[in-house]
Amino acid sequence: MRVDKFLNAVNITKRRTISEDMCRSGVVSINGMVAKASKDVKVGDKISIKFITKTDEYEVLAIPITKNIPKNLQSEFIKKI
Repeated sequence: MRVDKFLNAVNITKRRTISEDMCRSGVVSINGMVAKASKDVKVGDKISIKFITKTDEYEVLAIPITKNIPKNLQSEFIKKI
């Protein structure tokens, strides 16, 4: 699954266009390398998102099959580091 779709599906971002813009501006990294929006995410990858005041890091536990998952199931797909 593409990283922009993944961030949207697991409710890290509200819209996919926001995820695409974040990737385009270079604030999303997968395993320490800046990721384009089309980069595939695999189980075990570490995603970091740099905000102005902080950096959030997540570990991918599973890839969702559906377009969106309920917010209460988010912990089955990602773990905040």
